Amino acid sequence: QVQLVESGGGLVQAGGSLRLSCAASGRTLSSYTTGWFRQAPGKEREFVAAINWRDNTYYADSVKGRFTITRDNAKNTVYLQMNSLKPEDTAVYSCASGTLTYDYWGQGTQVTVSS
Repeated sequence: QVQLVESGGGLVQAGGSLRLSCAASGRTLSSYTTGWFRQAPGKEREFVAAINWRDNTYYADSVKGRFTITRDNAKNTVYLQMNSLKPEDTAVYSCASGTLTYDYWGQGTQVTVSS
């Protein structure tokens, strides 16, 4: 059974940093694409960043230059380093794994950025 578990969320002031982790069991993340998504209250879920099996990375325009997605194959974990956080980054962040579609999702971790 595949499980994705996010951690690292919390409360941070604007301009601060957080690093989110997405740890997987039952699947080798380096063989798939792993994406980070977020959903703010009253808004639709949106794409944040992704890293594929070839280590190509992709970012939403809103986070480009501030967020970095990486993968540690030895730990089977994908990270999202978030710098220069803004109040509009406040959301529940979830990771997902898949190929053409994301077929497994984590439960999410709350990120709150205060102004």
